[in-house]
Amino acid sequence: MSNDTDRDKPIRDISTWTVDRLEAFTATQQSHELERIRVVAQSHAYRSDEARHVRLRWAKLSLNANARLPGDTPWSHDRKTRQNFALRTWIIDHLGPDTDSDWDPEVLAADTLAALVLDPSEVTALSTNWSDLPIERIGELRRYKSKTAHLDRLLDFLPPGPDKDQLITWTEVREHLP
Repeated sequence: MSNDTDRDKPIRDISTWTVDRLEAFTATQQSHELERIRVVAQSHAYRSDEARHVRLRWAKLSLNANARLPGDTPWSHDRKTRQNFALRTWIIDHLGPDTDSDWDPEVLAADTLAALVLDPSEVTALSTNWSDLPIERIGELRRYKSKTAHLDRLLDFLPPGPDKDQLITWTEVREHLP
């Protein structure tokens, strides 16, 4: 592990570290290393040669690093949301749903709907002539498209009901977004 004099220097190859070591290191980080940690942990979660429980632990670490990434702009917030939704959906799709709330499709559906603060009809109306909108509004529509990218894979895991119906509506709206 690095000492205090090395704390601000990038670590050469954290991809070879154990999950224990990387979890401990993550707890001490506050900025640029968190994105590298997120990517490394996510790649371990995607590996098919590790046991399911180990892959879930790597995925949790990736979610933790992602949540702690700096950035107060709408773009950085939405990037973190999109990364969260994409990884959670991948885990549900490839490793199966779980009672843990991060891997529960219904919780992910609720989290997705909470992140979509505009009404679908309003977003549809805005997207009709999106090229005439101010750049900030186009950016908002692009972020909605990104935040709904996982829905096609998530829908198969949801029981019939209002949340699934709303998310189906969002998949239809997504087709019209810039």
